[in-house]
Amino acid sequence: MTVYLVGAGPGDPGLITVKGASLVSRAEVLVHDRLVSPELIDMVPDGCEVISAAKLPRKPTMTQDEINALLVERGRQGRMVVRLKGGDPCIFARGGEEAAALAEAGVPFEIVPGISSAIAAPAYAGIPVTLRHRSLSLTVVTGHEDPASGQTVDWDALARLGGTIVVLMGAARAAGIAARLRAGGLPDDTPAAHVHWGTYDHQEVWRGTLAELGVDPVISPAVLVIGDVAGVDLSWFKPQGVEPATGV
Repeated sequence: MTVYLVGAGPGDPGLITVKGASLVSRAEVLVHDRLVSPELIDMVPDGCEVISAAKLPRKPTMTQDEINALLVERGRQGRMVVRLKGGDPCIFARGGEEAAALAEAGVPFEIVPGISSAIAAPAYAGIPVTLRHRSLSLTVVTGHEDPASGQTVDWDALARLGGTIVVLMGAARAAGIAARLRAGGLPDDTPAAHVHWGTYDHQEVWRGTLAELGVDPVISPAVLVIGDVAGVDLSWFKPQGVEPATGV
């Protein structure tokens, strides 16, 4: 039996793919992330084993090694296993690590892509991440640099590149990220925004400038958007009972 690494989308349960929803509705084992919509978890059939692999900031309930081992163990039982991951499984979601662990163990797996919050959260905030004549490039970057990886983000290069910069997992480091981009030459008045709980009914949007980004704490989970398009307001989504925040 196959282990399916399924992207749940960014939050709104309607944004899961048709294939992803079909797999969840037939799962015998469901291993889900913290940010997966409860409505998707409720789609599992009776008798499905539901396991939370939630990771809290700086306090994981399961380590990645434990999650990998769990997927291998359940996969070897011959049951239909769905690993339901927020957004897309391979965009800063460690789906590649889980796939590698399954491959090494000889357990068949399949990756089912999902809609990433990197594009969905800005869209629900009325921000097109690319726009003719205003942004011809999109860079998606992590705001959580892992010292163990031996790699760091070249913020100076991103500042020179321009276009649209979308930062995932950068809420706690928003002020530092803004400072590094400004030091790299990105002007203080560059439009900036962050979308808190993007695509959920309680979504909140902040808009301002790069110099203002992170002056007030940015609450996780949030997607940061930096670049000319962050000043575009094509709002269409109406969160229930939430008034948009503003930095201008």
